[in-house]
Amino acid sequence: MEKTSTAYQLPFDSDSAVNLTLIKAALDSSVSGIIITDNQLPDNPIIYCNKSFEVMTGYNRRDIIGHNCRFLQADDREQIQRQQIRDAIKNGESVSVEIRNYRKDGELFWNELYVSPIKSAEGNVTHFVGVQHDVTRRRKAEDDLRQEKESRERQIVERTAELNVSREYLESIVQTVRESLLVLDPDLQVISVNQHFLNTFKVGRSETEHKSLYDLGNGQWNIPRLRELLEKILPTNNPVLDFEVEHNFPHIGKKLMLLNAHRIELEGEYKDRILLAIEDITERRAIEQRKDDFLSVASHELKTPLTTIKGYIQIMERLLPPESSDKLKDIIKKTAKHADKLNNLIKELLEVSRIQTGNITLVREPFYFDHMVNETIESLQAASSKHKIILNGKTGIIYNGDESQLSQVVSNLLSNALKYSPEADHIDVYLAVVSNYIKFSVTDYGLGISPADQKKIFERFYRSTETQKNFPGMGIGLYICEQIIKNHGGSLWVNSEYGKGSTFNFTLPIN
Repeated sequence: MEKTSTAYQLPFDSDSAVNLTLIKAALDSSVSGIIITDNQLPDNPIIYCNKSFEVMTGYNRRDIIGHNCRFLQADDREQIQRQQIRDAIKNGESVSVEIRNYRKDGELFWNELYVSPIKSAEGNVTHFVGVQHDVTRRRKAEDDLRQEKESRERQIVERTAELNVSREYLESIVQTVRESLLVLDPDLQVISVNQHFLNTFKVGRSETEHKSLYDLGNGQWNIPRLRELLEKILPTNNPVLDFEVEHNFPHIGKKLMLLNAHRIELEGEYKDRILLAIEDITERRAIEQRKDDFLSVASHELKTPLTTIKGYIQIMERLLPPESSDKLKDIIKKTAKHADKLNNLIKELLEVSRIQTGNITLVREPFYFDHMVNETIESLQAASSKHKIILNGKTGIIYNGDESQLSQVVSNLLSNALKYSPEADHIDVYLAVVSNYIKFSVTDYGLGISPADQKKIFERFYRSTETQKNFPGMGIGLYICEQIIKNHGGSLWVNSEYGKGSTFNFTLPIN
């Protein structure tokens, strides 16, 4: 591929509005994936993507806007093409590369990417346009052609032996895996099952294999939700993952099952066969429910005596004689401080309980988003003399949302940035409007988060091993933040490099 040097200029003639409308219509109808990034904002975020880009990557627009396009490389960060793109953007030049990208479901695809700068009338690079094509099939065809040059006879002999070994090996795995597995033909006849299915559902192999799935156990598996999965959803959505089915079996009682279904689409002996994996999550869900019930009851039970304790502390503070010793005053002050910490912990547990039971509600009212962020920063800055909180940018938006809950999110993200960067002297906060979204980012220069932990960091009660050793907490703050942002129709994510720091971002739809 040859590196192009095209630089576009934004139209500024009297027909600009018409031109922009036509350009947008053309971009939206293009079969190529097209994005536009804003080079004037921190991290050059994506401000526009067309429908073809969403289809190509599997992400919807809400998950794309505000991100830097490098998120498509996931953890595959050592590609030399990434440096070529960085150099071109730094120098305001065009570049063409073929780079490995990953769809939302983790599937690899090869992206033929053309990046060109957009310049203002003054010659400044204000934006970049990226045009993308999925060339996975072409790359695969090239690999296949190279493989054809090798000795076919030798490959056939070796592959046949490997397949025989693999078949036996895979059959052993299927039989020993701790999950129920079934293989169905296109007519939903059971071809084979593993031992775990037979043990879990108390049936024999002879009364299961070579029979219709719906006829098993005198019709026990004729379940409407299972029919919906296999007959309506799977034919048009392959595979189907984490599909919940609840059913009351006559002999083994009520079961809550998590189903994964995959229809084999390859040509050959196994074409159109269906692999059905069934995980019994009845006990796990019951344990989770008991844990949620305990947290809810414990939080409520603790709140009443804690309120009384805080009341007594306030009385002690008011009635404390002026001539009291400094040691006594310090003890009362520390007691009040720890009571406040316990009160905040109970509030968070109650918040989690409300989220789990679906009782969290939004009180939407218009408010100045920038003012809310400024107030939160001022409050935390007053309590933190070691770090300076630096605010960059503004939105100028009157946002219609729950100001109290969003203030809680901002406060939590800022508090974490201060907490997990003990050796740094400042953190950076960025505000911007990206397309029709508000974008908030906070960057710290502390511990950073490993790629493995980044995938779980928003889960309830999750804390990394290193965090547990060095910092107190319960691992519920980020979970609450993500739920609040989701309830506002937004997206919350983290960019981090282990040992160098983290940037937490969220976007909120303005409309």
